[in-house]
Amino acid sequence: MKTTVSSKGQIVLPSELRQLDRIEPGQEFDVERLDRGDYRLVRRAARPNDGAIDWLLACPQKGFFEPIDSESTDSL
Repeated sequence: MKTTVSSKGQIVLPSELRQLDRIEPGQEFDVERLDRGDYRLVRRAARPNDGAIDWLLACPQKGFFEPIDSESTDSL
């Protein structure tokens, strides 16, 4: 597939690839330079609990999850 570098240095991944690999806006990638003109783009793994709070708060059953105030753990 073909893509173009913008004047800001941005490269757009074609929509077909984004859909196949479920690439969402905001996901992070590492770019590795393999050789002159050869690069590798590697998606960074999401943190294991990334998005868990939003998922719990979106639960359709009201009262299933309620955030609680907690004390700082700095003094432990």
